[in-house]
Amino acid sequence: MTDYTTLRKTMVESQVRTNDVTDRRVLRAMLELPREAFVPEAMQALAYSGEGVSLGSWASGRSLPAAVITARLVQLASLDFEERVLEIGCASGYGTAVISQIAKSVTGIESDPALAAKAQAVLALLGRGNVTIKSGELAAGDASGAPYDVIIVSGTLPDVPATLRNQLREGGRLIAIIAEGQIGRATVFERIGDGLSSRYAFDAEAPALPGFDRKPVFSL
Repeated sequence: MTDYTTLRKTMVESQVRTNDVTDRRVLRAMLELPREAFVPEAMQALAYSGEGVSLGSWASGRSLPAAVITARLVQLASLDFEERVLEIGCASGYGTAVISQIAKSVTGIESDPALAAKAQAVLALLGRGNVTIKSGELAAGDASGAPYDVIIVSGTLPDVPATLRNQLREGGRLIAIIAEGQIGRATVFERIGDGLSSRYAFDAEAPALPGFDRKPVFSL
């Protein structure tokens, strides 16, 4: 029988802490949450492998980001316990669960209806009462719940669409991995009026999210 508790501790100590994750709230959440519950049964042995995990039998082409990516993005958001968070591309809900143990509330948006239902079921089973999962286009976000204090995009996208910017409160923060060629750049955006300021944080690799327009490529 697999000892998931030991695997969880090893993941936090050897993968997460060693990659500049020092926020005790993030570390505690990852020590407590059963990551294996957020992947198909056939993939549970890989839940703590240090890599992203395919969610193929739940949703074709989707995967759970590596735990260290989730940890670093959530830490980068510098969440406050009174803040309302929107997570874009919540997949099976693991990142949503981590956020829910730090912030006041979190709404997760998932484009695949079956995967959204799976996330909702797992989070309900774990008793996460401050979580809402919705199915819809990722780039559309959740206008009905706006404005949010923080938006975390759990995947890579080419740019931040105006729809998501407009769902941030003034001074609110948006955390995303922006694709630049073959490199993903984790970036902190802050809403200032109708614009966004940006600050590069670190290079990161995460699955590309569906439904976002690619940046145009021009040639002479």
